[in-house]
Amino acid sequence: MRTNGLSPEVACDESGSEGSNLIDGITDVFAHASVLLPAEAAEACVLELRARIRSPALEYKANHLLREKHRTVLLWLLSPDGPMFGHAMVHLTEKTYFVAGKIVELLAPDQELTAIYHADRSVLRTYTDVLRTGHRDQLDLLIPAIVRAVDRWGAGEPVAIVHDRQNLLTGERISLLRQMLGERLTDVRFVDSRDDARVQVADFLAGVARRIASDELNGRGDWELVDALRPYVDPMSIWGETRGRLL
Repeated sequence: MRTNGLSPEVACDESGSEGSNLIDGITDVFAHASVLLPAEAAEACVLELRARIRSPALEYKANHLLREKHRTVLLWLLSPDGPMFGHAMVHLTEKTYFVAGKIVELLAPDQELTAIYHADRSVLRTYTDVLRTGHRDQLDLLIPAIVRAVDRWGAGEPVAIVHDRQNLLTGERISLLRQMLGERLTDVRFVDSRDDARVQVADFLAGVARRIASDELNGRGDWELVDALRPYVDPMSIWGETRGRLL
């Protein structure tokens, strides 16, 4: 992927971001997808999806792929014969498990993580409020996920990031990323996913991965879809007791 001595550009998008609202939000899983594909290959992928789905929508989203009538299209996209295989990764975070880990790490080191994880919701809310007050930066799910993308696709070499527009990635957060990654991160820029097919592909993967993982977490897992997603899941994803099925 390196041409003319330039750093490769990793395209990223997320699904399930609700800031520091990790316990009582709409979503229980955060998914961050990263894709290393040439623009031409990503454009061909989007065109193929349009041809297979045949929806009049101006922009395709993960919800199109998650409809039962398009199951075969989703399985094709995730299959070893699909355009993403070997070129995409999704970092998953089970939000409650993540919070439980932070509580043990920062507030209650004498407690067992599993005990906190299974604690009453009111207990988790109380601890989370304390974390928001004194350790808000520790509840950031996006920064660690981007670091994992750089680790995965850079393999120690510099990469650039192109990301769907994300309000949480403020100038301050980007400065933190640069401090953490040093010369391994050459640039961060933002685009509208409609203008970059690579980011659209990352959007597809993040959206379908979040739904598949959430269903698995809540006892509604679809074995065929879980198996299809597994090769894309970052082994360093932050996941609790259903880890063995997804990772």
